[in-house]
Amino acid sequence: MRYCLAGLLLLAMSAGAIAQSKATPAAPAALERPLAERSVGDWLQRMHDASRQRAYVGTFVVAGGGRLSSARIWHVCDGTQQMERVESLTGAPRSTFRHNDQVLTFLPESRVVLAEKRESLGLFPQLLQENRATMAQYYRVREFASERVAGFEADVLELQPADSLRFGYRVWIEKNTGLVVKLQTLSGRGQVLEQAAFSDLQLDAPVSMAKLSQMMKHTEGYKLEKPEMRKTTAEAEGWVLKQVVAGFQPMSCYQRSVKGSAQSHNEHTLQWIFSDGLASVSLFIEPFVAGRHTQPNSQAMGATHTLTRRMGDWWLTAVGEVPTETLAAFAQGLERQK
Repeated sequence: MRYCLAGLLLLAMSAGAIAQSKATPAAPAALERPLAERSVGDWLQRMHDASRQRAYVGTFVVAGGGRLSSARIWHVCDGTQQMERVESLTGAPRSTFRHNDQVLTFLPESRVVLAEKRESLGLFPQLLQENRATMAQYYRVREFASERVAGFEADVLELQPADSLRFGYRVWIEKNTGLVVKLQTLSGRGQVLEQAAFSDLQLDAPVSMAKLSQMMKHTEGYKLEKPEMRKTTAEAEGWVLKQVVAGFQPMSCYQRSVKGSAQSHNEHTLQWIFSDGLASVSLFIEPFVAGRHTQPNSQAMGATHTLTRRMGDWWLTAVGEVPTETLAAFAQGLERQK
């Protein structure tokens, strides 16, 4: 889900944070309510709309996998236009600007600016708007008593998975606007794998789109690198998922390449993206190169899991905020057709 949340807040932040306790955390304080009157789709639509329609400034902190990262965020919207600036406060200096689907990432230490074009999915993929009713098959919603986060009263709810192919989520939603102010990703046993939250937040802040646009264009003194993403289909590139992973639907597919980069191993990589409306999975497929691609592996960092394996003359890297068994199901179902 953090991939989806990135559209709202985390374009420039790495995986979090403070090491989580192995004990199962307690549910939010106070009495649990019955099944919320809003459906899963209703809640998610409200959060999706708020992420696209509100202006705000705040500091966002992500914790998970034994690491902590934070960023300062400026977000503004003007009709159909959205713009944001994300300034990393931890790790290497990094500034990311997004104007609709245009993204520039400034790396001051290397004097490089990365220019990309990313489809803007808002807080959650378009799948929610097109087929919200199916969400109830894979997630149940439970509502808890409200709590305060960053000085704001927030509704608290849990999105509980119906199977072991996805994680659960506990979400704090600002009562008046519907903006997500805190989010926890939960394992099947209720353990917090990752947490993201505002430590401070100013809603309806006077953010200037013109000023952010001017800052975004100030690339003098930087080397421009432009990874190219050509939209395609997996079938056209010779790949098919012979076994569908329950609840996950294909969202988009790109052939990626990098011009002007010495990292030739990044060239000609296929990225096939799937989502169940909350969680997302990316399959990266590239030619196998002996010496660079070693033994198959799986690893986890907070809620993000990665699986790699060889498929004949190809190398697969599957990444997503899903259990490892879900990535394995994608790998097992992937097949080369030509």
